[in-house]
Amino acid sequence: MIPFVDVKLQDKFIKSEIKRAIDGVLESSKYILGPQLEKFENSFAKYCNKKFAVGLNSGTDALILSLKALGIGQNDEVITVANSFIATTASITVNQAKPIFVDIDPKTYNIDVGKIKERITKKTKAILPVHLFGQPAEMKQISHIAKKHNLYVIEDVCQANGALHYGKIVPFTDIGCFSFYPSKNLGTYGDAGAVVTNNKQLALKIKELRNHGSPKRDYHSEEGVNSRLDEIQAAILNVKLKYLDKWNIQRRKCANQYDRLLKNVIIPVIKPSNQSSYCLYVIRSKNRDKIQQALKEKDISALIHYPVPIHKQKAYREFNHLSLPITEKYADEMLSLPIFPGMTPEQIEKVCQIVNQYA
Repeated sequence: MIPFVDVKLQDKFIKSEIKRAIDGVLESSKYILGPQLEKFENSFAKYCNKKFAVGLNSGTDALILSLKALGIGQNDEVITVANSFIATTASITVNQAKPIFVDIDPKTYNIDVGKIKERITKKTKAILPVHLFGQPAEMKQISHIAKKHNLYVIEDVCQANGALHYGKIVPFTDIGCFSFYPSKNLGTYGDAGAVVTNNKQLALKIKELRNHGSPKRDYHSEEGVNSRLDEIQAAILNVKLKYLDKWNIQRRKCANQYDRLLKNVIIPVIKPSNQSSYCLYVIRSKNRDKIQQALKEKDISALIHYPVPIHKQKAYREFNHLSLPITEKYADEMLSLPIFPGMTPEQIEKVCQIVNQYA
């Protein structure tokens, strides 16, 4: 069997470090907003070349609280994409703002920068690009557009931890939102997330919001939520962060082998300005379902990201009438192949043999 992601294999080599980290938290009896979280926030901010990091309980809350902290709410518009996990759009609608969907670049699957300007109105407050599958969006151009129109940029980096854009680690701009879901490039043993930024006031605001709007104990400046990254998850992340670059190198080696061996399918196109973190390795084929079934019959797990674009989901009926031709076409063709640190060349060869046979 070849799993889609083998987290157990990845963690096997650092099991003793993880155990010591967890035991240390248990011995300290400090479980919330303690030294492990502070250590991780400092280390992760440094890793991302940012001044501040705020640990939260999920990547979803990282997006939600970033928008809320920026004052984005009712009647505001946020430009984004529909080929992402629903959390991207939910972060906008939970704040009572309106998502404005833009179709995607046919090669990179990221937001089509050339179509952003035509969607900007007086109500537009921000652009929320997604670095899909590990490849950064065209942030230089997006930054230029945002600056010209006085818009915020909030980067969804949940799939691109450790990716580079023009040699600079993402987020490329001042605000980046991360998920540490177990299968991510940097994953912990449950839900967790973070926001990184150079904006001190924004960081302080999100810290308050994650703790019921409390700047200090028993004092609440506004209504917030409970979204604190707990000490055990932070301790695990402190161990794993040291290995992130190594694991990303292993993912890129897997991707390079896929690139060489796959035939008759469309493989990922990585722009020269980018270095993907390959959170996912996604091919396209009109025979997508046939390939997936053939892999399944050989005990190889391949998944579809995302079979129904957000604007066609029942949860967003008010957007079902929209037409995003490339997004919709590609949703019927995309297939995510197994990729993870420690995946062997022999495993990749086996996957490619079956894909090539049924493509």
